[in-house]
Amino acid sequence: MSKFDSMGSGRTQQWEIAVPDAYEKVLQEDLSDLKSKGCLLRHKKSGARVLMMSNEDENKVFAIGFRTPPSDSTGVPHIMEHSVLCGSKDFPVKDPFVELVKGSLNTFLNAMTYPDKTVYPVASCNDKDFQNLMHVYMDAVFYPNIYQHPEIFRQEGWSYHLEEKDGELSYNGVVYNEMKGAFSSPEGVLDRMILNSLFPDTSYANESGGDPDVIPELTYEQFLDFHRTYYHPSNSYIYLYGNMDMAEKLEWLDQNYLSDFDIRQVDSRIRYQEPFQEMREVEMEYSISSEESEEDNTFLSYNKVIGTSLDEKLYLAFQVLDYALLSAPGAPLKKALVEAGIGKDIMGSYDNGIYQPIFSVISKNANLEQKQAFIDTVEGTLKDIVEKGMDRKALEAGINYHEFRFREADFGSYPKGLMYGLQLFDSWLYDETKPFIHMQAIPIFEFLKEQIGTGYFEELIQKWLLDNTHGSIVTVKPERGRTARLDQELEKRLEVYKNSLTDAEKERLIADTAALEDYQESEDAQEDREKIPILSREDISREIAPIFNEEKEVEGIPLIHHKIDTNGIGYVTLMFDLSGVPEEKLPYVGMLQAVLGIIDTTSYEYGELFNEINVHTGGIGTSLEMYPDVRNVKEKAFRATFEMKGKALYPKMDVLFRMMREILMESKLEDEKRLKEILSMLKSRLQMSFQSSGHTTAALRALSYSSPISKFKDDTDGVGYYQAVKEAEEHFEEQKETLIHNLKEIAARIFRWDNLMVSLTCGEEGLDPVCRELSGMKDRLHGGSTESQETRCILHCTKKNEGFKTSSKVQYVARVGNFIDGGADYCGTLQILKVILSYGYLWQNIRVKGGAYGCMCNFNRIGEGYLISYRDPNLEKTMEVYEGVVDYLKDFTVNERDMNKYIIGTISNMDRPMTPSAKGDRSMNLYMNHVSGEMIQKERMDVLNAEQEDIRKLSAVVEALLSADQLCVIGSEEKIEAQKEMFGEVKTLF
Repeated sequence: MSKFDSMGSGRTQQWEIAVPDAYEKVLQEDLSDLKSKGCLLRHKKSGARVLMMSNEDENKVFAIGFRTPPSDSTGVPHIMEHSVLCGSKDFPVKDPFVELVKGSLNTFLNAMTYPDKTVYPVASCNDKDFQNLMHVYMDAVFYPNIYQHPEIFRQEGWSYHLEEKDGELSYNGVVYNEMKGAFSSPEGVLDRMILNSLFPDTSYANESGGDPDVIPELTYEQFLDFHRTYYHPSNSYIYLYGNMDMAEKLEWLDQNYLSDFDIRQVDSRIRYQEPFQEMREVEMEYSISSEESEEDNTFLSYNKVIGTSLDEKLYLAFQVLDYALLSAPGAPLKKALVEAGIGKDIMGSYDNGIYQPIFSVISKNANLEQKQAFIDTVEGTLKDIVEKGMDRKALEAGINYHEFRFREADFGSYPKGLMYGLQLFDSWLYDETKPFIHMQAIPIFEFLKEQIGTGYFEELIQKWLLDNTHGSIVTVKPERGRTARLDQELEKRLEVYKNSLTDAEKERLIADTAALEDYQESEDAQEDREKIPILSREDISREIAPIFNEEKEVEGIPLIHHKIDTNGIGYVTLMFDLSGVPEEKLPYVGMLQAVLGIIDTTSYEYGELFNEINVHTGGIGTSLEMYPDVRNVKEKAFRATFEMKGKALYPKMDVLFRMMREILMESKLEDEKRLKEILSMLKSRLQMSFQSSGHTTAALRALSYSSPISKFKDDTDGVGYYQAVKEAEEHFEEQKETLIHNLKEIAARIFRWDNLMVSLTCGEEGLDPVCRELSGMKDRLHGGSTESQETRCILHCTKKNEGFKTSSKVQYVARVGNFIDGGADYCGTLQILKVILSYGYLWQNIRVKGGAYGCMCNFNRIGEGYLISYRDPNLEKTMEVYEGVVDYLKDFTVNERDMNKYIIGTISNMDRPMTPSAKGDRSMNLYMNHVSGEMIQKERMDVLNAEQEDIRKLSAVVEALLSADQLCVIGSEEKIEAQKEMFGEVKTLF
């Protein structure tokens, strides 16, 4: 038995992980904070680094990553990430990634390009499935078909598109169009410029995702050279996490892949940027539409490089400082800039996922002439903080906030093993002897708590933010019509290039275009498709996940208890019914939800409020939720609620409820100054959301033309809501009294004890503390209402078919409808249809052939369905693809193996592993929607027993959806104007 010192803890261990002879053990750690054992190995023959985290987690994770520093901005790391997943030696089909999505029980399956690395992670709870996923991904990265099929590079990266000699020459490609969309966002432009400005002498000066203006400079041979150079085991980082036979996996990796390679030197070091002697200033333009104002549309940023990510104390200390200085509502930097009128939305970040982390302060919706005042305010505020000392409560809150999340390890739908793996790279990539330093955070949190009041944090501010000259001021300013100008310049360049070609060269481009289309349309050989490993229906449980709902009552208040072991954390949701709020007041409900928790209360300034909450609890948040009644789909009945969610350890339930009452009943809704600040921030955040999630925004808007529940959501969170927020912000002085009156009236109307229901997720021992607090809360809410409880909000839906113009170079195209209104019915097999279309027909026609980054569809129990595209260069062509779905389904032909594959992929979507809080949320959703266990069981059996003919019958569902003729598009003003005849209304979004 060997003894190993546990880094950062001083403990020794007496355990040993057995490893095959093909590997040498480099490091072993007891990762007790994560209930894991860690072991770092090196494969002797190939030089591959292998890291294991062994534990009891059934959600197993495998990842292989490579250091991939870009030498230019052609986006070769990003294009390679897409391309290696387009077929390989053992799996020679065109898109094994999609085949896996269709037919795997994966809990995560994707690939990601970062500024300095490319990572290919997969996860599954099923042992056989997990092995299959490992096999496909290892084969993809080491033996991809990119050498045999240049069409892969042209499809995923970029290519010339020319259909006839007199036709228009253009660029196409999935990554090319994805990055056109990314570069349409001012936040995306700013992030890129910050990174590039701070590291001019390293690979971070380049855009790993690809600059659309530079991507077409990448040649096929350079693309292949990149793979030859960096995709070698000697440059690889392999990660295994969870409950599995580690020795067996190591033997498989060695015998099937790693032993095929000999160790070699790969120079992929992430070079250190020597600090600047003085701050740098950079300016860049971004595009706004021809109707947007350039005033109040500039982004100002103050950026500093903070040591390296190998300093584990600094790594966490600046996460705490980010919270205390900038991110928390009322944080001093944010407050000072808002009060100085420098920008309407203050944001910032601490990016520690690169070698030299960056701390940024960003003022959005500012003006260029405010730049010096911005710098002076940031530095003046920091100097004042150093002189007077940090707010003790803010530091305590910041530490508790991050420690609570570290201990809870709730990453929503992402497996925690995946998130741990990605965090390992924050040190492992830059020093292979230090992979575990960020996995042992509890001692660091304890250290940071001891530093409060000692001057430690003030010294960090002085050293890294005030005295540090390694920084930049990056300004991103608006240019009206920039997209149109750049598009015209590109068209001219392409036209000049085309005119320079001989007839023979033009014929070659036409032939290449046709060859790519032939490649895309060709069918994979059946024997090649059968090489993709899949499970059988027999591998799938026929049981549904349990539902945890126990109805109780506390002093007349209904309480639904979801009895689940939560490791001592109680998850509480207060649910207030919104039925009585009239339609014209709905946007004010959204504004109330946005305001509560970030405005002063009777006892606290809003910054103090936030800190008080985070010192003692896991946080409090608000949301608006809609629950359709599946028993009354014809009447379109639904229930909307204003929800306040909070979480805390059981002994802290008294603080949690006290703070919830404070927010609900004591908020100063008449604070005009703060309301104006929140509206400005809200408008900015909605714009940012629409630019990144235009597909779901467009789908919601289109559904709102006929669906009351979608109209409610659009009025409180979508385009309708944005228009109301914009109006209230821009005409604040004239409308502030109306705003305040409506916020108070709605709060008094809904925050009543007889309008409340409570959802509680906790173990049995957590029930009493909550019931005690809930009993006391009744007296602090508004009294019972004399109004009729039957009052229901009547919503008026109007079909508009809108085209919303933005400065984007791509589109988000939504076609929607209610298929039950059109005479069709909901059935479980519609869940299979989502997989078939999203990764079959739509994927092939919109993404592969059309060049869009993504495409999706959905069909729900109340009859609402949509077909949507994401970062799509097309518009009319995409609408034609949607129209073709019906005929595709009528002729749908599939063999038994492929039918099984679709069924397994569907079950994978239905059977995601859930955290305790997610189990409680699911149970409550089913309760509110009146969905019974029998209904879910029937849906599951519909899926498991489905055959080809069942899918063909679904053509009637899509036909009914399309017959509604409801559409909404968000995208390029030039494209929408050129095809405006398809819309009922065309308008500018911002």
